[in-house]
Amino acid sequence: MDTMGRHVIAELWDCNTDTLNDMKQIEKIFVEAALKAGAEVREVAFHKFAPHGVSGVVIISESHLTIHSFPEHGYASIDVYTCGDRIDPNVAADYIAESLGAKVRENLEFPRGMGPVKVEKSKVSVL
Repeated sequence: MDTMGRHVIAELWDCNTDTLNDMKQIEKIFVEAALKAGAEVREVAFHKFAPHGVSGVVIISESHLTIHSFPEHGYASIDVYTCGDRIDPNVAADYIAESLGAKVRENLEFPRGMGPVKVEKSKVSVL
């Protein structure tokens, strides 16, 4: 069945802790990852936490790339979601993992928009 898009969720462990705490470097990596995958970058927003950690998003015409980093654990959680079939989210996810120096990586890929989910009407009424 055709899908609306593909969603890669990656758990990245044993990453470079300095990079995980460098907001500007992470922003650069994520924009480059989007471009390497062939995506069209629309907006970029990243935030550095004190004392450590970075969260951010790159909005692309085809959806988004996100990160939450935990330098104190050498860990980053990333999402790469692309709509349509023109862009492979794994290209971006691979680039991000390599750029963060991840030694251990777990990937899950989900098809998105496979069709409506059948939901039975509830017999509970809302007051």
